[in-house]
Amino acid sequence: MQVVIRTYYGKGTKKLFDLLDEHQAEIQGLMRAIEGLVSYTLARDGRGGFSVTVCRDKRGIQQSVKAARDFIAKYAPEMSLAAMHISEGTVITHVK
Repeated sequence: MQVVIRTYYGKGTKKLFDLLDEHQAEIQGLMRAIEGLVSYTLARDGRGGFSVTVCRDKRGIQQSVKAARDFIAKYAPEMSLAAMHISEGTVITHVK
């Protein structure tokens, strides 16, 4: 399995996460359509927020990153956000 953590921070992040909160159903649908999706979590933190996506393979991870970028480009093109920071890796242990 593969994992990607997308971290969003900086100017405009609170507004972005308010928007993401308003579009939860659509985001869930986008993520459920990712081939090989194991789990997806979107969370706020003190600096902004992050998402954690686990997929069976790298292809699913790539699809999820593209879906996130496309969603933000569609719904938040005017927001001045710091670029999302992406961390990817191979899962060692995953507990449900």
